[in-house]
Amino acid sequence: MADFPSCYDPDRIGTLFYPDVAALAQEAARAGLPPASQDQQRIQLLIIDMQVDFCHPQGTLYVPGALQDIRRLVEFIYRNAGRISSITCSLDSHLPHQIFHPAWWADPEGHHPAPFTLITQEDLRQGKWRPLLEPEWSTAYVRKLEEGAKKQLTIWPYHVPIGGIGNALDPELWSAVFWHSIARKSQPTWWRKGSIPKTEHYSIVQPEIPVAEVPEGGRGSFLEDLEKDDVIIIAGEAASHCVLETLEDLVDEFADKPETLDKIFILRDCTSPVQHPDIDFAALTKTRFSAFEKQGIHFILSTDPLP
Repeated sequence: MADFPSCYDPDRIGTLFYPDVAALAQEAARAGLPPASQDQQRIQLLIIDMQVDFCHPQGTLYVPGALQDIRRLVEFIYRNAGRISSITCSLDSHLPHQIFHPAWWADPEGHHPAPFTLITQEDLRQGKWRPLLEPEWSTAYVRKLEEGAKKQLTIWPYHVPIGGIGNALDPELWSAVFWHSIARKSQPTWWRKGSIPKTEHYSIVQPEIPVAEVPEGGRGSFLEDLEKDDVIIIAGEAASHCVLETLEDLVDEFADKPETLDKIFILRDCTSPVQHPDIDFAALTKTRFSAFEKQGIHFILSTDPLP
């Protein structure tokens, strides 16, 4: 542990605790790192949805492997703090009534679907499931997902509720982000997504299906900020969903700008796929990541030298 701040305790990863903010700030100030404003090369670290509900075994949608992903990422931050200019953290943020939660749907007897149930157009035609909210939109939504070759509508456990413990970043990872902010005099960015009731929102860039009455928000400025950076390093959960869909959008957005895709580096040992009883997301993720690599995105380990 000699290479890391004394405030770092890997045994606390996956637990809930109150970080000693004053001690973190004092130790960060003593680190003697130059302010990020002096960096000749701008490196942004994008952390996608490394929240309690995804990363802790007691979380409602735990991604196996996430605890080890967090440890590797925290140690990556401390080892490379002097070169990481800025950190952006996305927070998946949900409400009780959303199209992918059980309360939105019911069978003919009024029972809600169990978590991980897949709802298809055929299910709706047969009357197996019916939407209790926004019936016209919900039917069209399932159709649009299938027509657009998106993931089928999955009913997820209630997770990352706004205002709840499950929505928070893992405390040890949060501590590293805070420490970096003080040490480098660099304000972290917090990006909330996933609160539109009528659509899933895996990608940090945009929802699965656009909702006309909801403004685009900061999507444009976010993409502009990415283009200003020299290197973008991405880690997060889950590899099969929020990380993968973010990469899909970035590849589409910058298809005509290979120089931008060439700036994107994925920490392959700091992300893991969802485990689903009926779908091999690990295999699907491996296939898509291979395609992204051919399109210009780089995949590295957290222990590799920074570009």
